[in-house]
Amino acid sequence: MAKASWQADPKDVEAVVNGTHRDPFGFLGLQRIGEDWVLRTFIPHAETVHAFTLDGKELGALTPRHPAGFFEGRVDIDKRGPIRYHARNTGGEWDVYDPYSFGPVLGPMDDYYIAEGSHLRLFDKLGAHEMEFEGIHGTHFAVWAPNAQRVSVVGPFNDWDGRRNPMRCRFDTGIWEVFIPVLGTGTLYKYEIVGKDGELVPLKSDPFARQSEMRPATASVVPDPTPFTWSDAEYMEERRKKDWRREPMSIYEVHLGSWRRRPDGGFLTYDQLAEQLVPYVADMGYTHIEMLPVSEHPFDPSWGYQPIGLYAPTSRFGDPAGFARLVNAAHEAGLGVILDWVPAHFPTDEHGLARFDGTALYEHLDPRKGYHPDWNTAIYNFGRKEVVSYLVNNALYWLEYFHIDGLRVDAVASMLYLDYSRRAGEWIPNKHGGNENLEAIEFIKRVNKEAYRLHPGTFMIAEESTAWPGVSHPVHTGGLGFGFKWNMGFMNDTLRYMSREAIHRKFHHNDMTFGLIYAFSENFVLPLSHDEVVHGKGSLLNKMPGDDWQQFAALRAYYAFMWGHPGKKLLFMGQEFAQRDEWDESKALDWWLLDASMHEGVRRLIGDLNGAYRELPALHARDCEPEGFEWIIGNDYQNSVLAWTRRAPGEDPVVVISNFTPVPRENYSLPMPQAGRWVERVNTDAGWYGGSNKGNQGAIIAQKNSGDGWPATAKVYLPPLATLILKYDPE
Repeated sequence: MAKASWQADPKDVEAVVNGTHRDPFGFLGLQRIGEDWVLRTFIPHAETVHAFTLDGKELGALTPRHPAGFFEGRVDIDKRGPIRYHARNTGGEWDVYDPYSFGPVLGPMDDYYIAEGSHLRLFDKLGAHEMEFEGIHGTHFAVWAPNAQRVSVVGPFNDWDGRRNPMRCRFDTGIWEVFIPVLGTGTLYKYEIVGKDGELVPLKSDPFARQSEMRPATASVVPDPTPFTWSDAEYMEERRKKDWRREPMSIYEVHLGSWRRRPDGGFLTYDQLAEQLVPYVADMGYTHIEMLPVSEHPFDPSWGYQPIGLYAPTSRFGDPAGFARLVNAAHEAGLGVILDWVPAHFPTDEHGLARFDGTALYEHLDPRKGYHPDWNTAIYNFGRKEVVSYLVNNALYWLEYFHIDGLRVDAVASMLYLDYSRRAGEWIPNKHGGNENLEAIEFIKRVNKEAYRLHPGTFMIAEESTAWPGVSHPVHTGGLGFGFKWNMGFMNDTLRYMSREAIHRKFHHNDMTFGLIYAFSENFVLPLSHDEVVHGKGSLLNKMPGDDWQQFAALRAYYAFMWGHPGKKLLFMGQEFAQRDEWDESKALDWWLLDASMHEGVRRLIGDLNGAYRELPALHARDCEPEGFEWIIGNDYQNSVLAWTRRAPGEDPVVVISNFTPVPRENYSLPMPQAGRWVERVNTDAGWYGGSNKGNQGAIIAQKNSGDGWPATAKVYLPPLATLILKYDPE
């Protein structure tokens, strides 16, 4: 019997059954063949299939054309529209809505802006989005894979069979998309990709997935589209007005998985962290919580610094709404939230971005530019506009969808330099012959510009460990555009000094003073971060020399030195109560130490330092400007004493004095910025903090000087291994 003109070519049928058809949307579903309307569908396991319109009109039975489940039939219909199939076999019956009877969701303007690399709402277009489309509820999937021959959505809903839901390719952009009816919240899915060589790529998670399975499972999850109801409007409005350079910023850095654990050793949920972490940090007087990366990652000991799902809050602690509730709780408590953000590299796990469509798509093909020797990871190709758009959109996504207050960008130096951690011959110079990564520099500038433009009141922080100029200067003045930079030099110099025996410190006095030479070249954050208490470095307490008393005293003195020093403050969790052991991400902090008075004393000190820092504008309003600092005594290396004043316009000055020897200094002659009555706002030797309770009882009276120089002088008692913060107290 001759084949009718509307019947499919057997080669096309075989291609569908084998998953190799190049144009499923031009072949499957409702097609106009000459004067005839024809339905074609592939439903494995079906023995009979009847077709219906959305309003219930029966279109008739389709004819089986292939035993694998291909059906076809001519139908009486006058226009395109959604089609429902009713399938049966000896085991039962079920309904299938035809994905190929729907038009595209993305439009020509999406194509234009995606192709241009300027689309700033990619997170609303790519990935999985539950929606109602052409009268049917379902989920739209879209993914970038320009070199693929076929891309299919697979999951339990289609037996992980890539033949059943191949996607439509938008050839101008390399985006593949499909709307699959019925699917919704909680659906597990991945992408099955056939590369340009015809070989199957390992199943890939969605680069734009907003939710993922709990590791070690790796599927993406269709998220709940219900908008989160925020109650932080007042906080957000106040945030818009902030110039954070002139506001107190004291940051508590936390790894959510090891701050505390449940009694059974399991993780706290986002909601439990909102109930426990947020009030603790607020009570301690911090202004911000900085979370080590919360983006989905496969390997716990990476601490999140090797992320796979940049758009998905990790499922270790709950769903995305749970994370939003945590941020909302922080804002309601007056706390900002900073996220560690990792655009510098990504792991090569096979379900991730590496060779996503069978080619080096997100990374460079040449390992001299696409491979990170330090971390055995891949490097983003910052010269590809689609990759830059992916990353820029990700930063904006966290700021918008989760009301994040700031992003701390990890490993910026590794992005800036082509020869970072590479020997001669292992890197490729730029077009000018230099070692600057010009493409990464442009990416950094762009993401900073867009963040500040679209989200006033937020800020970007660089972890940048070199002397690259202008990291925290605006882009229009030639800078990289960050708001702040971690001061790694301060951390290295001062910890090196503090680790020396007190008797030797006088020979290394410049370690504590050198930082003031460049302290105002950038807007600095002073970091005592997780990096200083891992990999055999021990805790901050154990870096201090001497017996137990001296270790605690030195640590308290050091903390107050830092809080009095120009620059914003950051302290990693556990160090606020002098954790003794090195940080271990696999267990909770040693909270039981707070039963010991010396540990509780350090915690009290941090709370009081935060209080003084916030209360006294002289300690924060000119953190980033030289007018806010002046040495009083910078060269008393013989006694290891340092003193300086902090100032702010229209405010009384503050005086900070540190004695880094265990020898008390009586009647120490100290020039003062103004005559009158001064009191100890903080004395780290106070008994309340576990000290020997020595100090200046009552007030310190600064006597007026005549002639040039400092306007007054006071005789001050300097306790051993202690820092004093003095505030003016007019009678």
